[in-house]
Amino acid sequence: MDKIWNEMYEAAKAVLAPRQISDYVLAGEVSAAILSKSGKIYTGVCIDTCSTLGICAERNAIFNMITNGEQEIERVLCIAPNEKKCGPCGACRELMVQLMPDTYKDIQIMLNYTTGETATLGELTPYWWIG
Repeated sequence: MDKIWNEMYEAAKAVLAPRQISDYVLAGEVSAAILSKSGKIYTGVCIDTCSTLGICAERNAIFNMITNGEQEIERVLCIAPNEKKCGPCGACRELMVQLMPDTYKDIQIMLNYTTGETATLGELTPYWWIG
């Protein structure tokens, strides 16, 4: 496994901190790191609510990247509570496809950090509903 995956893992691990925000909001059970085309790593955590207002760690990290003026994703890594196999959900995949409709298939996804298993978003999402 190359150095950048390790750096992404460490960045995601640094923000992984499960905590109860209120009786209705739990945050930080899952964390993610996004490597942008510029080489910068952006992180995010999941925020779970008792309604549909929550957000996945991957989308939170993507929004952090966008907030900081970037929009192209190179790699995605997610850490689940048990640190086992973890990949982006359908909503996260859809956001990445819509951000990069012509090149989304090249985004590299870490599926299992322990074993080093990766896939491209194109392998996980071979057919986009629009295109």
